[in-house]
Amino acid sequence: MIKNKYYKTFISLFFFAFLFGGVFGGTRALAAELIMVEAGGCHWCEVWDEEIGVIYHRTSAGKIAPLRRVDLHKKLPEDLNFLKQLAFSPTFIVVNKGVEVGRITGYPGESFFWGQLEIILKKLPNEKIVQTKVH
Repeated sequence: MIKNKYYKTFISLFFFAFLFGGVFGGTRALAAELIMVEAGGCHWCEVWDEEIGVIYHRTSAGKIAPLRRVDLHKKLPEDLNFLKQLAFSPTFIVVNKGVEVGRITGYPGESFFWGQLEIILKKLPNEKIVQTKVH
């Protein structure tokens, strides 16, 4: 009976801590992400959405660094407070375990974006970019 009581308490506390991030570092940025800094009415953000945004999650790059959007004019989420010099939209920043790996400022087109992103993603430990096209 006592064993069961402590077991239930432990499981409940562990689940609560896991849910709110207390056990595993307390931040969301534990794996690689592509942070897109955007602003409402940004023409180039809309172009990126039409050309890349609709397929990004299906690419190998999208699997290695899932997309996360952040509003340029709002306060950064706590786990991204280390990001500096956010003045332009769109800005694309690859982060890994709370560290900026690289960034692309602006969106001059598909070819440039994929090429730059591939260079940045190759800096990630143990990650291999096979292709940056749709699977």
